Amino acid sequence: MQEREAGRVALLAGATGLVGREILAALLADESYLAVHGIGRRPVANTHPKLTFHVVDFAALPALPAVDDVFIALGTTIKVAGSQRAFRAVDFDAVMAVATAARSAGASRLGIVSAMGANATSRIFYNRVKGEMEDAVSSLGYESLVFARPSMLIGDRASLGQPERKGEKLALIFMRFAAVIPANYRAIEAARVARALVHAVKTSEKGKRILLSGEMQAI
Repeated sequence: MQEREAGRVALLAGATGLVGREILAALLADESYLAVHGIGRRPVANTHPKLTFHVVDFAALPALPAVDDVFIALGTTIKVAGSQRAFRAVDFDAVMAVATAARSAGASRLGIVSAMGANATSRIFYNRVKGEMEDAVSSLGYESLVFARPSMLIGDRASLGQPERKGEKLALIFMRFAAVIPANYRAIEAARVARALVHAVKTSEKGKRILLSGEMQAI
């Protein structure tokens, strides 16, 4: 495709979420990306000459357009999803579906918003699913892979129609003590996570990279 010769093409899943909308803004503003494809269960309000949005069912994902770099910001909570099974359908199954389809579409670099504490052997269900997702994605053969593991997020969920998360509300309260809280555990703005992930995907060398919250604070 001509667009691939003129510049890199990005794919974003989860553009309607707290971090995802910030990733979309960063990609659209980045001159190194000629085109951006968004996929999701509902369209975004954004219109931009570089953006093409595709409404999809992640459980029956169609073939994706040819892309170079992929960003996945899909995620929910057990409370919102309604059950552990429904949570896993988003945070593991949907993420794997996108990563697998994008790899088949030619993508070589992938960045995923994961979570602090992601560990496939964790006794905490949320952390275990995130860790299992990271392990599974790591086997897909991407040339470069970045997992962002932010701490509690700061952002306007109300504008997205999302319920406020209790942990994130507490994080805002403790922001006044940020100077004495280790960087990896400080609350972090969703926009900062997005910018750090895009930068890391563009600059990372071959292999897997774990991007911790403290490092994202500094980027």
